Amino acid sequence: MADLPRIHADPAILAGKPVIRGTRLSVAFVVGLLAEGWSVADIEREYPGVTAEDVAACLAYARDALEGERIFALS
Repeated sequence: MADLPRIHADPAILAGKPVIRGTRLSVAFVVGLLAEGWSVADIEREYPGVTAEDVAACLAYARDALEGERIFALS
């Protein structure tokens, strides 16, 4: 997994889910906003302090997490 200093996981914050450092916004939440059609500008406007680089770090974290996933056919 890439070194992503903008992403932080702490058991005391959101039960250890990865979040944007200094916030309580989880990677899953940000990726979900993008999946729902939000733009990076929308996220920056609604969540002051979150930058385009933070959003890119969330996507990089999600990419890295999925790269290690193994899928087995059921049929």
